[in-house]
Amino acid sequence: MSTLTNPSLLFPLRAFVLALARFQTKSGFVMSSHVAMSMMMALFPFILFTVALAGSLSQDYVTDDLIELIFGTWPDQVAAPIVTELKAVLDGANSKVMTVGGVLAVYFASNGVDAVREAMSRAYHDTDTRPFWKTRLLCIGLVVGGGAIVMAVAAMEVVMPIYTNLVTQALPGEAPDWLSVERLSWIFIVAMPAGGVLICHAILPAKRHSLIQILPGVLLTLLLWAVCGWGFSIYISEFSAYSATYAGLAGAMAALIFLYLNAAILILGAEFNGALIDLRANDDADSIV
Repeated sequence: MSTLTNPSLLFPLRAFVLALARFQTKSGFVMSSHVAMSMMMALFPFILFTVALAGSLSQDYVTDDLIELIFGTWPDQVAAPIVTELKAVLDGANSKVMTVGGVLAVYFASNGVDAVREAMSRAYHDTDTRPFWKTRLLCIGLVVGGGAIVMAVAAMEVVMPIYTNLVTQALPGEAPDWLSVERLSWIFIVAMPAGGVLICHAILPAKRHSLIQILPGVLLTLLLWAVCGWGFSIYISEFSAYSATYAGLAGAMAALIFLYLNAAILILGAEFNGALIDLRANDDADSIV
């Protein structure tokens, strides 16, 4: 059987085409705008609260590591203005950032997660019958848990150089490359968005789907995110003129457009999983008949 007529190879292509059609039919770009704007409103206060809290607990030892962990996979041209403003605010931050500001940051961040929840449920064709308080508590729990994980990983990055030096000295001969601090840091930086996407598919939709059902969309999302980050960085550095068009808002607009593209890819990944599930169900029904 030739490659072009092999059903097992054509099946993912059929699902991808169906996902694109559903994405367009269900106003995926409009939903992406909603998710991007919600995440943009949630991103800065949440990061500000998390970094300020981590810095106060560690006497500012993990601040730079935490910022690098959060923005490590972003294009430099997009992340640099946000990081600059973030550090400027942190320099003059006080306890209000971790009290009243912290409560507001968690609430606004939960709005961003809730927008992703709605988009994921629609992509999977799930009808969400959960009450408002339950979905809100779920979103707040993910925000708090995500912040705790980010701070824990940042703390590990502080301890990791000491550990790797000890291991390197104990090993005979030359230490393997994967024990280098830079390599381990990049493992954490890549693992954070991968784990975040997996959690979005596993927990946020109204119905629970198996790991086998959600993995294709997760892998597609991560692949397209990598391509999007590479292409957007080239576009920003070579072709765009955001500073001429938006003046002082250039950094914010670049971040918003970048979040918009990533939100569209995230929703498309969920649509891809939904299309795979429906196509398998239809094929199974046809085989029974």
